[in-house]
Amino acid sequence: PKDTPTLLLTTRGRRTGRILTMPLIYGEAGGAYVVIASKGGAPAHPGWFHNLSAEPNVDIQVGAEKLAVTARVAEGEERARLWGQMAEIYPPYLEYQEKTDRVIPVVVLEPR
Repeated sequence: PKDTPTLLLTTRGRRTGRILTMPLIYGEAGGAYVVIASKGGAPAHPGWFHNLSAEPNVDIQVGAEKLAVTARVAEGEERARLWGQMAEIYPPYLEYQEKTDRVIPVVVLEPR
């Protein structure tokens, strides 16, 4: 949907060293931004998620605002709550989880 909130995530390729920017659907929680590493329910995590794992300090742009953030993976109750919130924003996430055996990561981007 065209009114789906989208941010730009900028990471450095863990193998190439290149700067990569990816548009991602986001939610907000407690002053942080939340994104889902779904890759459409593919068997493997998306490349940007591996880049975040290698270097969690990244940049995002939300509208005209640019922010330095630190990424972390939500676990347990926090993950369940944020997953539900994100599935309300973008219901296809539920279908993506059914398509794959992996647990789709919920990533919290906290301003630093």
